[in-house]
Amino acid sequence: MTRIAENLNFATHDGVSLFYRRWPATVPARRGAIMLFHRGHEHGGRMAHLVDELNLPDFDFYAWDARGHGLSPGVRGDSPGIGHSVRDIQSFVDHLCNTFSLQEPDIAVVAQSVGAVLASTWAHDYAPRIRCQVLASPAFKVKLYVPFARPGLKLLQALRGNFFVNSYVKSKYLTHDPERQKSFDSDPLVSQAISVNILLGLYEAAERVVSDAEAITIPTQLLVSGNDWVVHHWPQHAFFARLGTTEKEKHVLPGFCHDTLGEKYRSDAVGKARDFILRQFDAPLNRPNLRDEHKHGHTFEEAKNLTVPFPPLSAKGLYWSACRFLLKLAGHLSDGVRLGHDTGFDSGSSLDYIYRNTPSGKGKLGRIIDRTYLNAIGWRGIRRRKFHLEEILKKVMSDLEQEKRPVRILDIAAGYGRYVLDALQYGMRPDAILLRDFNEMNVEKGRALIAERGLQNIARFEKGDAFDHENLAAITPKATVGIVSGLYEIFSDNDMLAASLGGLHDAIEKNGYLIYTGQPWHPQLEMIARALTSHRDGVAWVMRRRTQAEMDQMVREAGFEKIAQRIDEWGIFSVSLARRMGK
Repeated sequence: MTRIAENLNFATHDGVSLFYRRWPATVPARRGAIMLFHRGHEHGGRMAHLVDELNLPDFDFYAWDARGHGLSPGVRGDSPGIGHSVRDIQSFVDHLCNTFSLQEPDIAVVAQSVGAVLASTWAHDYAPRIRCQVLASPAFKVKLYVPFARPGLKLLQALRGNFFVNSYVKSKYLTHDPERQKSFDSDPLVSQAISVNILLGLYEAAERVVSDAEAITIPTQLLVSGNDWVVHHWPQHAFFARLGTTEKEKHVLPGFCHDTLGEKYRSDAVGKARDFILRQFDAPLNRPNLRDEHKHGHTFEEAKNLTVPFPPLSAKGLYWSACRFLLKLAGHLSDGVRLGHDTGFDSGSSLDYIYRNTPSGKGKLGRIIDRTYLNAIGWRGIRRRKFHLEEILKKVMSDLEQEKRPVRILDIAAGYGRYVLDALQYGMRPDAILLRDFNEMNVEKGRALIAERGLQNIARFEKGDAFDHENLAAITPKATVGIVSGLYEIFSDNDMLAASLGGLHDAIEKNGYLIYTGQPWHPQLEMIARALTSHRDGVAWVMRRRTQAEMDQMVREAGFEKIAQRIDEWGIFSVSLARRMGK
């Protein structure tokens, strides 16, 4: 029987109401749920045929109309950004879990083209614990055909701001199915426009995800259309080769056009997707153990390679020597660069300077250099992390007040503590704040900041080792909110993290909250390692990234359950919220 869709809406993280369709399971005992993500220019109704064709009566089906598409609001083909649309997916999942009593392991994803890029970016940045994903012809690199089209669009974007381009794709390039061609051409909800911001953002997100696909540990099936006129093949094959799951399979479908799951003879592709989904639901939820990634794995190798110096007279050796020399010169003019040289670019002093975001230096040139320094993408990500941390802390304090529980905040590596104290400007007053740091200067500066804001009656700052399990466990009274921000990113050893997280578990009361940060990706790792110094005796600042999946696993093994996450639009810094489980 053909299932009938229910038309519903959900609220995104920024309050926009997006449209989606729901097809409930047709048997009493629901087994799981399938989320369908449509390609660019289209809408969820274009994937409705899969509800019957996949023949999974014990699964709910859900298909959204992405922001700016179909029956959802927004300028056609536009969004505030790719990161915004990816976060919309997390909002959608949160809504489905809360509304229909689902858990992430109950969910499988089937996504096409642009929808597959959004889904794989979500898989990379948020590390959801869904059962599996089927990606059909992901648009990791769109064929623009016009020479130098991408640089040209970037130049025009810089000159004109955002503008729209129309797709050249005709229905005959999407499918050999005449009915699908006809319905595409006559569908009033199909829009050919796409904003240049989204088009270029799609390229950037896809490049990041393809290059770092090892971070994705979700069982994945990739369906590649053999005669695709819309997107390039090679990024799909590179993505598959790098995937960080052993549960993966790839199928190249000869003669298929871009609308893989809407092709004339799609029963083969649909059958493969159905079999893969059922196999994953027949087996226990399986994820690779990432506990020892600091000893092996792709981020370990990446960090190790960054410690290997280049021969001084090689091209790269000369390049990085010049970069270090120029930074030394800049330090004579820019206060921010000088502070980084003096205290370490990863020190609490440097981060406090980045948070304040006020250019300072010798004369106009010094301030220009300092503004350039402060505008580096990594520092912009740091400030966005501060915003997300304050946002989550504000929500946690509100939730605790509604639960009629005390608000006792513990930050185990607070720097100066500015991001915690700034969060109090929202008008909420905790019962107690304990800020700790291992650096004596940070403790002194933090105490001065507490006194400056007149918070001595509720806040105190003390010296403490964030990696001393027993010392953390002895803290009394137990906190209801624990915070660890910007610390784990600069220490690669997971044994140290396990000790710290174990201590936090013992220092936070049951059902209390943990706010933790991560750095799953960074575009400037080599520049940081080759040109900047750490607070640890002025050595090179070499960082080992932790994927979001690795960071979340460490937190889960310590006895916390992740319940929310934020990440900047570049995918660099994440801020997550977890709840303490157990006794």
